[in-house]
Amino acid sequence: ILCVDSAYFGGRTDMVIQRLVDILLSFPIIVLALVVVAMLGRNMILGVDINLILAIAVPTMPRVARVVRSAALSIRELPYIDAARVQGFGHARIIFRHMVPNVAAPYLIMFTAAIAQAILLEASLSFLGLGVTEPTPAWGLMLSGNASDFYREAPWMILFPGLAISVADVASATRSIK
Repeated sequence: ILCVDSAYFGGRTDMVIQRLVDILLSFPIIVLALVVVAMLGRNMILGVDINLILAIAVPTMPRVARVVRSAALSIRELPYIDAARVQGFGHARIIFRHMVPNVAAPYLIMFTAAIAQAILLEASLSFLGLGVTEPTPAWGLMLSGNASDFYREAPWMILFPGLAISVADVASATRSIK
């Protein structure tokens, strides 16, 4: 919604928000996730690590924000937005009733494309010991745990989690392309 506001109001609001997005885009995704995890630590609420969710969401948001903003910029110039302004509707009503529903399609496409990125990011953080903890099953934990001790005697302990990550990423990426 912040990017829709940015596109709708333009000017300084748009410039400030987009410069913040530029700053986030300047970092590699894994580095930004590591920074978020290092800053926030662990925060388990009802068995869910909220900070891990933030560490996955924050690096993927700027890419989605750019696409949503570009869609909102094109919608802002359509005649029905001008008609809503002429009828005296407030900014909030125009944004939430007319613009947000129309940027939902590009957002959903970007969201499905980001799933593959989120799978890799979670597996990477778990592999490094910064993701989910030991009782919770995770592909990154499977690769970093005892599997590394037994890779000569039982190579499938590394092979199958790695294949599962690859298949999930390819399936997610191809599903978002269709």
